[in-house]
Amino acid sequence: MINSKLKPFDMAEQLHTEEDIVAYLSMVLEDGDTDELIAALGHIAKARGMAEIARESGLGRESLYKALRLGARPQFDTIFKVIKALGLELRIVK
Repeated sequence: MINSKLKPFDMAEQLHTEEDIVAYLSMVLEDGDTDELIAALGHIAKARGMAEIARESGLGRESLYKALRLGARPQFDTIFKVIKALGLELRIVK
């Protein structure tokens, strides 16, 4: 029997601070799963406010939702715009 009192888990609700976001995204990047990275960016954008991220990235809100949905294959340019709109940096380190 399913307990109807449990609400569905929403990762975006867990991302309260910059540290939460950086830790979450770092773990996702370590795993190296592209689908998970796209989903994580979607969770972070939702936590920050999808409309604000759409405005900051120069993407339409609906386009942003489509780009970050499960199974999407956004172009790198789109991902890069979202990362910048989130106030994050993409770095390569050795």
